[in-house]
Amino acid sequence: ESGAVETLIVYENLEHIRFQLKSAVTGEEEMVVLTPVQAKEQKWFRDEENGCDKEVLEKMELVEWFSTNYTKFGCKLEFVSNRSQEGSQFCKGFGGVGGFLRYRCDFLEQDVFEGMDDEPVPSDSDFDEDDLDIDDFM
Repeated sequence: ESGAVETLIVYENLEHIRFQLKSAVTGEEEMVVLTPVQAKEQKWFRDEENGCDKEVLEKMELVEWFSTNYTKFGCKLEFVSNRSQEGSQFCKGFGGVGGFLRYRCDFLEQDVFEGMDDEPVPSDSDFDEDDLDIDDFM
């Protein structure tokens, strides 16, 4: 949305699905991108806070949505296959979606945890001595 992406690179057979959902109670809309397996799980389509199902306003394969809307963001769209070593590495390493930026973005200035529920941080007593520690990998 910020227009920072100059070239969007997408795996040609990306299976993710983009859903535009709306809460029947609040009218609040949200967009989620799910894998085919996740799309079968009802929890993504349920508004637990208000006890109702979310209405699906739009359902579209993510690749198709990118193909239709990339020009609205002022970027170029390039497709990559997994038939080469580089393409396969791109799909595995970036999950099939990546891009080149027009300018530097400082994502640390953004609150990446905005909108996430605050969950209590586990205390040391919640862990066994046998639990893995970062030092185990150093």
